Amino acid sequence: MYLRTTRRKNKDGSIVEYYQLAHNERHPDTRKPVARIIHSFGRADELDRNQLVRLCNSIARVCGLKVFDPINDCEDTQTNDPLGLSDDVKLIRTVALGCVLVIEALWERLGIGKELRDICKAKKIKVPYERALLAMVANRLCEPESKLGVWDRWLSKVYLPSCELLKLEQMYESMDLLYDHRQLIEKNIFFHTANLFNLKVDLIFYDTTTASFSIDQEDEDSEELSGAVRKFGRAKEGTWSPQVVVALAVTRDGLPVRCWVFPGNTTDVNTVEKVRSDLRGWSLGRALFVADAGINSQDNREELGRACGKYLLATRMASVTEIKRDVLSKRGRYTVIKDNLHAKEVIIGDGEMRQRYILCFNPKEAKRQRKHRAKVIELLEKELARHPDKKATAQWAIELLASQRYKRYLTITKNHTIRIDRGKVRQARKYDGKWVLETNDDTISMLDAASGYKGLMVIERCFRSLKRTQIKMTPMFHWVPRRIETHVRICVLSLLIERVAEIACQQPWSQIRRRLQTLQATEFLTLKHRFNRRNELTPEVSQTLKTLAVTAPKSILAVENLS
Repeated sequence: MYLRTTRRKNKDGSIVEYYQLAHNERHPDTRKPVARIIHSFGRADELDRNQLVRLCNSIARVCGLKVFDPINDCEDTQTNDPLGLSDDVKLIRTVALGCVLVIEALWERLGIGKELRDICKAKKIKVPYERALLAMVANRLCEPESKLGVWDRWLSKVYLPSCELLKLEQMYESMDLLYDHRQLIEKNIFFHTANLFNLKVDLIFYDTTTASFSIDQEDEDSEELSGAVRKFGRAKEGTWSPQVVVALAVTRDGLPVRCWVFPGNTTDVNTVEKVRSDLRGWSLGRALFVADAGINSQDNREELGRACGKYLLATRMASVTEIKRDVLSKRGRYTVIKDNLHAKEVIIGDGEMRQRYILCFNPKEAKRQRKHRAKVIELLEKELARHPDKKATAQWAIELLASQRYKRYLTITKNHTIRIDRGKVRQARKYDGKWVLETNDDTISMLDAASGYKGLMVIERCFRSLKRTQIKMTPMFHWVPRRIETHVRICVLSLLIERVAEIACQQPWSQIRRRLQTLQATEFLTLKHRFNRRNELTPEVSQTLKTLAVTAPKSILAVENLS
C-alpha cells in the first residue's frame, strides 16, 4: 500500500496533481501488478495537509513509530528547545574557571591568603579584604584592568563566588591594609615560599626599572600627598616624564624576594642604602648580591658589604681608569667556560686594598659589535661626503653630534669642523664583547661568578612580564603615594604566582593561561535550583592541573536551593 500521485493536463495547458491511496494486485490473466485505488484524497493543491499528517501519526502510533514533521517540529525545536532540554532548565551564563582556579590554589599554597586573614583576624576585621586582594592579583594574570574595572567588569567574567559580594570601596580599603602591613606580609610570604620550595637563596639579583604616568606635572609634597613619588626623571625607555622607580630583588629562579618604590628622580646608586637596611633585617645568611653597573660606586659597595656581606657587580669599563689601565690590558689567556663565555681573573692591589675583577669575553658578541660598528662608520663616511661644508655649526652636523648612535665616533677640530675620530674607533674595539665584574667574595670561583652574572637576565625577564607582556603594571591609575606602592606590590604578588607556575610547568605563563582558558563553568537555572557545572576536562588541562598539584574541581561546582 502506498500513496500514489497522478497527473492530468487541462485544456488550458495547466497540470493538476491528485493523491490516491493505492494497492498493487496481480492481474488474474496477465499476472502483472496492477494498481487498485483504495481511496482518492483529491487534488494536491486543494488538499488539507494536516489530514495527511494526522493519518501518518495514526499509522505511526499503531506501528510504534515516531513521525517527524519538518515544518512544524523544526520550528518548535528552534524556537523553544534547541538542546532538547525541558522548558524548566535555562542556561544563564558561562564564565572562565581554569585560570582563577589555579591562581587561588597557589595563593593559598604560598601562604598569602592565610597571612592576610591572620592580619584581619588580629585586627578584628570582618570585611573580606583578603578576597579583594585575591581578585586584584588574579586579574593581573588574566586580563589586567583598573581596580574599578576588576569590580565592575572582570569579576562577572570568572567563577570566583567568594568575591561576588565585594564592594568597590573594599577594593581600595584592602590596598590600604596591604600597605600598612607590607613589610611583615612580604617577609613572611618569602620565607614561607623559601621553605615550601626549599629555595637556595645564595644569589640575589637586583635591578631597577621605571613606571611612567600620563600627566604633565610632577607631584609636590603636601598634606594630602605626603612623600609624593611621581617625579620627573629619565625613564628606562628614554623618555622624560613623571614616573616612579621600581626596584626588585629576585632569586636565581626569578622568584621575588622584595620590592621597593622610590621617587621618580632617584638614581640607581641612591637606592642601595634602603635595600641594604631592609635585606639586613631579614637575616638571609650568605647571599651574593648581583647587580648591574648602574649601582656600582664606592659608597654602594661599602653599603652592600655591610648589608649582604658579598656582592658581584658589573662595572663601567670606559669611565674607570683602573679598569681601562689594569684590567682590560691584563695579559693572559681566557678560560673557556662556554662557546659564548670566556673569562679570566684579574687581582689589583694587596691586603685590604685588594680588589678582585673577572674579565669576561663573548666572541660571538664581539664579532657582532665589530660588524655593527663597521656599518655605522660606513654611513658616517657617506654622510660626511654629502656635505662639502664640514662646519660643526651646520644643522646636519649638530644632529649628528647629538645622535646617540654617531656622536661617540665624531670629534670637532680646531677649525670647528666635524670629522670621524679614528682614535675613538680604535678605542671602542677594546670593549667589543667584554664586560668586567667586581666582587668581594674570594670563595666564589671564576666560573660561578661569570655564570652568576649571566643569570642577571632573569630579572630583566621579570621586568618585561611586570611592565609589558603579562601583568602590565602600567598604566597606573593611582595618584596617592601609598596606592601607587600597593599597586606595585600587587603586581609583584602576581609575578610570584606566575613564576611558581612557570617553574612547575616549565612553560611560560601565556601558554599555561591559554590552556586553562578552555576550562569554564556554566550556570543553570531550574524551577527549584540554581547550579554551576564545569565543562569536561581536556587532556591538556588535566595534565596542567596535575603538574601544578591542583585538584580538579567536581562536575557540579555549587547548588542553590530556590524553594
